[in-house]
Amino acid sequence: MEILHISAECYPVAKAGGLGDVVGALPKYQNKLGHVARVVMPMYRTKFLHDNEWDVDFKGHHRLGPRSFDYTIIKERHNKLGFDLYLVDIYGLLDREKIYGYDDDVDRFAAFQIAVVDWLRHWQFKPDVVHCHDHQAGLVPFMMKYCYDFNYALSGVKSIITIHNAQYQGWIGWDKSFYIPNYDNWKHGMLEWQNSINSLASGIKCADKVTTVSPSYLEELRHAANGLENLFEYEKGKSVGILNGIDNEVWDPATDTYITHQYSIEDFAEGKAANKKVLCDQFNLDETKPLIVFIGRLVGEKAADILPDSILASIYSTQKDVCFLILGSGEPDVEWRINNLTAQFPGNYNAVIGYNEKLSHQMYAGADFLIMPSRVEPCGLNQMYALRYGTVPMVRSTGGLRDTVVDMGDEGGYGIRFIHASVGDVIHSVHRAVEVFKQPEVLNAMRTRMMEIDNSWDNSAQHYIDVYQSL
Repeated sequence: MEILHISAECYPVAKAGGLGDVVGALPKYQNKLGHVARVVMPMYRTKFLHDNEWDVDFKGHHRLGPRSFDYTIIKERHNKLGFDLYLVDIYGLLDREKIYGYDDDVDRFAAFQIAVVDWLRHWQFKPDVVHCHDHQAGLVPFMMKYCYDFNYALSGVKSIITIHNAQYQGWIGWDKSFYIPNYDNWKHGMLEWQNSINSLASGIKCADKVTTVSPSYLEELRHAANGLENLFEYEKGKSVGILNGIDNEVWDPATDTYITHQYSIEDFAEGKAANKKVLCDQFNLDETKPLIVFIGRLVGEKAADILPDSILASIYSTQKDVCFLILGSGEPDVEWRINNLTAQFPGNYNAVIGYNEKLSHQMYAGADFLIMPSRVEPCGLNQMYALRYGTVPMVRSTGGLRDTVVDMGDEGGYGIRFIHASVGDVIHSVHRAVEVFKQPEVLNAMRTRMMEIDNSWDNSAQHYIDVYQSL
């Protein structure tokens, strides 16, 4: 089976979050299962682009409303990622360093999708399935089915869309409807949701299958989907939740070159202690106390706004018997409050504002606990990385966090779960963490159980193949 993934992100080419990790791993594992999976994404001006060799695969031309644009498709020459990688270059639109955050993002991703579909109709490798990821590829199923330039050539190609985060939907005003190539006007309702063009809603309506990145998230979207609740209820018959996996080749404490001391399930106690010492020495923390870390975006979805008060109250209520280390960036006021705590609690707290892949690996390896109080967590990969590295996840019971973490109070449990994204629930969880830290035998038994869990892409990749074959 031939599969083409269309995405705005793919690790290590360009990544802003979990979407990049998924698209950087899933195709590789699908190829290992004997299929042919490829990826196409925009050609941002990244380090990966400049460090690798490329061949021109195709040159084309199309229109974005009144504007015409040329595009070029290039292919990575040596299959370094374990799958064929194609990049779309459009001068003046995709030739930027950042993935998102520009005033003309609507234009950028509309042109990207048009270029991909136009390339597909000329491409010698017609895929059996086009796999679209999030709203940046949400218009592709519509264009394949209803745009006159493309639908004849692509009528036999099936499509699915995977929703990594339904909070972002790619809204486009009807004043820009002319961006979309000529289509059957009777089908304009396949673009519309709540009086605007909604790229994600269009993908859900037009794709042959809809998937979410965890079973629990699919259920939650029928009740809380930023305005799309009724659509998810209506389309539930073609929807399925498939839990994301992690790339066990990248995330393996026994071979991870980002961490200072490699370890396995046989010697995790010594390995984690050595990595913790490195972290505590670097950030002036007390290695004899439980170390709780947060790694991620400092935004409301992650409930990062409750972290400063939660940390302050936890340090006081435990009589400074706990340490915290924060790595992330996001909303300026949250960043300021996170930074401001550093001077108040030397020896118990520190923070790094920004993105640091190497440090994140070291934190997974050296921390005792990982806190994730997320208000929304479609799947969550951080808790899976933590499990792989023997770090106890402390998570709010939502989305994929609920599907992957069993509370230590339950039979066979290995984590800490709580109900509300609130300061009170976080403080209570911190006290539970401090108590279990004082029981090394219990803690190590939990670590053994969590490190035995297989959250790799092997199973999830097969689930996607099953969905494709059902079409």
